[in-house]
Order: sequence, then C-alpha cells, then structure tokens
Amino acid sequence: MGNETALFEDDFGTEFEDVFNEDTLTGANDFGPVTGAASKPVQAVADFVAKPTTAPVSNFMPLEQGGDAMLPAISIKLFYEREETRALMQLCAKDRRMGRATVDCIPGGIPAAVAELRNSATPNLLMVESSAQAVRVLAEIDTLAEFCDEHVKVLVIGAVNDIALYRQLVARGVSEYIVSPFQPLQIIRSISRLFTDPEAPFLGKQISVVGAKGGVGASTIAHNLAWALAENTFVNTTLVDLDLSFGTTALDFNQDTPQTIADALLAPERADNAVIERLLTRATERLSLFTAPANINQIIDIPDESFAMVIESVRRNVPYMVLDMPHIWNTWVRNTLIASDELIIVCQPDLASLRNGKNMIDQLKGRRVNDHAPRLVLNMCGVPKRPEIPVKDFAAAIGVEPDIVVPFEPEVFGMAANNGQMISETSPAAKSSMAIDQLAGLLTGRAIQIEQKSFLKKILGK
Repeated sequence: MGNETALFEDDFGTEFEDVFNEDTLTGANDFGPVTGAASKPVQAVADFVAKPTTAPVSNFMPLEQGGDAMLPAISIKLFYEREETRALMQLCAKDRRMGRATVDCIPGGIPAAVAELRNSATPNLLMVESSAQAVRVLAEIDTLAEFCDEHVKVLVIGAVNDIALYRQLVARGVSEYIVSPFQPLQIIRSISRLFTDPEAPFLGKQISVVGAKGGVGASTIAHNLAWALAENTFVNTTLVDLDLSFGTTALDFNQDTPQTIADALLAPERADNAVIERLLTRATERLSLFTAPANINQIIDIPDESFAMVIESVRRNVPYMVLDMPHIWNTWVRNTLIASDELIIVCQPDLASLRNGKNMIDQLKGRRVNDHAPRLVLNMCGVPKRPEIPVKDFAAAIGVEPDIVVPFEPEVFGMAANNGQMISETSPAAKSSMAIDQLAGLLTGRAIQIEQKSFLKKILGK
C-alpha cells in the first residue's frame, strides 16, 4: 500500500469514461439487506403435484457466485469507530468460513490504526472505519500508508458513497471500500475475494445430504437430487458417495467402477484436477459419479484432513457437488456438514427421526449462523397402516418447515432401482419426481425442464 500513484481530482478530465454509475458505488456499495425466504405453510403430499418447480435464488448463495471457500489462516485487525461495526465483525469471526482466521477489534478508527502500527507488525488484512468526509479520509489513509507493509491488504469502511473517493483510495493501494449498511456474509465474501487463489478462483456449491437415522432414504434422495440438478436444471454436477463400506451409488446408476473415491482419499496430496477427472465416472453428459468401494473385506481408516482435501479438489472442478453422507457422527462428518453451502436433512415422519433431526438441526444451526438453515426433506410419507406424525406437527416440533414432502411410492422407486435408473427417468410425472425436481429448483434458482424423449429413444429404451 502506498501513495506514489495517488490520483487527485484534477487528474480526472472530462474525457475520462466513467464506467461506474454516477450515484451508486458499483461493486463497493452493493450491500443491501439480506432477507430470508418467506416461510410457507406445509402442504399436504398431494398438493406438491401442482406446485411450481421454480424458486427464487437464495439470498445466502447467489447462483452466479458458486460456493464459499474457507479463508486461509490470516490475521485481521479491525479499527472501528461504531460499536455496530465491532459487533458485526465479531459475528463474522464466528462464521464457519473464518474458522482459521484470527480477528482483533480495536476502537479508534484510522488514527488508532496509525498508532498501533507504529510499534507492531502489519496484519494480513487491515480493516479501518472512518465516518469522515472524503478529504479527511484520504489524508488519514496517506498517513496510514507510511506504516503499512507493501503487501498488506486494506479494507476501508466508510460513510461517503463517492466514486471519486473510491478511485483515489484504490490508487493509493486500498484493496476494497465498502459503505454501510451491510451484512456479515457480505463482509466475509468481500474479505474472501481479497485472498482468493488466482490459480484456482472457482469453488463449486457443496450440497450435503444426510439422514436423521438409518433407512430414511437419504442416499436415494441424494442420488435423485444429483440427477435432477444435472438433467432437469442443466448444471454440471458431481455426486460423491462418502459411505465407503456400504455406498450404493454405483449400484443405483448401474455402473461398474474399478476406481473409487477411496483411491483419492488414500493419497489426497496427489488428487489434483487430472487425477480427479480420471477417477470420476461419467453417468451422463452433465453428471459425474465418485463412487464408493462398497467393500467390507478391508477396513479403511482415512484421516479427517483427507476428506477435506478431496472434497475441495472436487469442488474446484464442478459448479455443483452433492455429497451422499454416511449415517455416522464423527469429527469429519460434522465438519463436512458445517462447511456445506447447503445442508439437507432427510427424515421420516416418526419419533426417532424427529429426535435425531432436531438434535442435528439445533447443533448445525449454531455453527452456521450466517447460512441458510438446514433444509428438511420428509421422505416416505403416507405408508399404509403405519402411524405417522402429521407433517404440520412434525415441522412445528423440529423447528423447520420441510422444503419438500416425498410420498411413499414403492412402485416408482422399485422400478427405477431395478432398472439402474433415477425416478425422473422412469416416472417423471410421479409426485416424488416432481418434489425432488422442486428441491433442485430451490437450490439452483432455475426452472425445471424435463427433456422429452424422442419416439426412437422410447423404442430403444434409452
């Protein structure tokens, strides 16, 4: 950071083409209030047939942005003026994305930052707040620049929405300038952009699917959701089966895969883009599979960090990644669920699912304060002669409205399983297919488009 190339008002002639809006600080002041999705009453299973399969993009995860990455182990110092800014930054510090970063909040604004840096090392990220007018802000930044290391990143929080000020701050080496009001997740993403790896800037959206108990059909939901994302919303998707001993991805998709995710987990340091691409199995043009070995002849003990490394490698190669999580609870499962951009918990309308699901939702919501709440899928509803908790009562007790209710349709799922296909292939008009398509629409913000088979393909069974 320096002021050798600082620009002044006289430097901006009339011939300069203003690519910014005159009244709005584009890219620096686009932080509007975040509003959650409106809660909707739970509908009966039959109502989902007529329910539209389009949904607005979640405010927590814009479609064009992809997934959120963990910040590296950086040091952040905030020199604030307003107590609201300190409270907001402390909320950011508790976010899952900032788990490796250290945050210090010091009152006093830019003058306090100058005094602090006279006698201490410069942090990786210096955040300073100033409510002063443009002339004073520039003067204070010039003073601050004398005590900053060359490679420090500086984020200025200001009160003046002025494009000329923004240009002059950038010319002095300021990395980002933002104007309130803003939300915690928007601050975190602004910081994340400053430390994005230029060689691997993209990170896909991680969607984890886990069952509240065994046998609730979480793997079936995960597999059909991955298919719906790829084939009915037309986004490239990778399905990752993390149930190493009992995973059914290869079986459900009728694939014989000599190489599995275990090959990557046993040597995660070698799992670069080329290796990942070689280990994946192509199910369709847009859907890739990372199958599990599904072998109990050998017990595979995988270090926790290996799962994180492989998952991140896959995310860098595809816009959407669906994780089929095993029904276990340990450190790597918990951390993977917490780190997900979207979390789906599958339950049945029974007491065990209610207890386990509520425990999981309560714990995970506390660790994902700036994320969308875990999504609830009620599966296999309406089993004949089976006592069930009504959908409305289940939602009230667990504290989350179900995004979809999947009816009990054994003939639909049985035919698909016997054919090694997904239900959207064999029965696209079934209530279950439409419910899962609706979930895919919610996650992507895209309209569902069912590709019609030609008459020739129907004859050939393709």
